[in-house]
Amino acid sequence: MTFNSRLRWGALLTAGALAVPVAAAHAAPQQTLQQAVTAKVSAAKTSKVLATFKDAAVQVNVTRGAGTDAVFGTTVALVPQGQDTHPEGWLFAARLVDGKWQVGLEGERAFSDLTAASPVMSGKEKQLFAPQAAGGDFRTGMRLPFANGASWSMPGGAHGWAGTDTPYSSVDLSGGNGQVLAARGGTAYTMCGNGKGWIRVIHDRGYATDYYHLSGNIAANGLAVSEGTFLGNIGTDVSCGGSASGPHVHFALRQNSAYVGIAGHNVGGWVFQQSSAYNGTALHGSTVRSPGQQLFNYGALGFTQGIIDSNGGGTVNKRTGPGTNYALAGSIADATTVNIACSKNGTSHSGRWGTTSLWNRLSDGTWVSDAFMWTGLSTPVNGTCP
Repeated sequence: MTFNSRLRWGALLTAGALAVPVAAAHAAPQQTLQQAVTAKVSAAKTSKVLATFKDAAVQVNVTRGAGTDAVFGTTVALVPQGQDTHPEGWLFAARLVDGKWQVGLEGERAFSDLTAASPVMSGKEKQLFAPQAAGGDFRTGMRLPFANGASWSMPGGAHGWAGTDTPYSSVDLSGGNGQVLAARGGTAYTMCGNGKGWIRVIHDRGYATDYYHLSGNIAANGLAVSEGTFLGNIGTDVSCGGSASGPHVHFALRQNSAYVGIAGHNVGGWVFQQSSAYNGTALHGSTVRSPGQQLFNYGALGFTQGIIDSNGGGTVNKRTGPGTNYALAGSIADATTVNIACSKNGTSHSGRWGTTSLWNRLSDGTWVSDAFMWTGLSTPVNGTCP
C-alpha cells in the first residue's frame, strides 16, 4: 500500500510509508487508514514529539494486510533531522468495521485485542502481544548488544530515549567490530518506513529493546531472532529524524510497551545507575565504569544467578548457614558470578542494594547475605531452602 503526501520533511518519505501532518488527520470527513492511525497517535498522551513540535508528522507503514480489512505495521512520530531528540514509534494493528477503522497502538488493550483476532498475525505474535504482568523484577536475561567477551565504549550513560526526557531508558555504545547484536532472543521489527536505522525486538517477560542509528540493518517484520543475532552496524542513521554524533547504537530498554528506566537492571553483567542525563555509571560488583570508559560484555546473567557486590571491599565472607552466628566458610571475591541454590532468612545486614535478612545458599553449599549480592529481586530467585 503506497500513500502520497507532501511534507515539510519530504526526504523522510519512502514507498509504502505515509507521513501526514497532524492537522491533516481532521481534513477529510471520511477517515482513511492513514488518517485513523495518525489521529490515534496524535491523541496518545505519551507522544512527547507531537507535544514539542507543532508541525510534527506521523508516518504510517503498512507491513501486512495492505488492501484488506485487517492490517498491521508500524507508525512513527517523526522529528526534524538535526534536532537533538529521537522519534517515537509504535507497532499498530487496525481492522475495518462498518466503514470505520479501529486502531490499536502497541501498549493499548485494543492492540492486544486486534492482534489476537487478526488473520495476518502469527500464533507466536498473538501470544507475544497478550497483556503482560507488571514489572518489579529487574532481571532481564540480556547481554550487552555486542559480542560476549568484547569491550565497547559507553559514550553516553543512562539518558532518555529522546535525550534528557525521562525515564532514563537508554545508553549509547560504540566500538569493537561495530556489529550490533540482539541482547536477548525475541521477535524483531523494523520501525522506520524505509527499513533503515531502527530495530525493535520484543522479548519475553514483557521486555523489549530498541536499537537506533543502525547502518546496514536487517529487514524485520516479525522475524524470530536469537540472542546474539546480527541486527546491524553502529552508525549515524536518522531515517526517522533526530541527530547522531559519531557512529554508535542508541540502545534502550522497554517493558510493558513503554520505555523504562535502565537503572537497576543488569545487562551483560553491568547494573546501570543514573545521574544527570548521559552521566550515569555502570557497576559490575564494586567495579565502576563512567561515560567514555569501556564495558566488558560478561554475557547474560542467569535468572538464578547473582553477582557478589562487596560495596567497595575486596571480598565477602561465606558462612556455613544463613547468618553471622554460623561459622566462616571462606570468602568470595567481589564481582564473582555465583549460582544460587535457594534462599532463607537469617541475620540482617545492609549493603549497596538495601537492608535484608535474606541469605542465599550457593551451589557449593555455603551461604552469603543477599545484602552483598545483586540478583534483581528482593525475594528468593530460586525458591526457599527447607
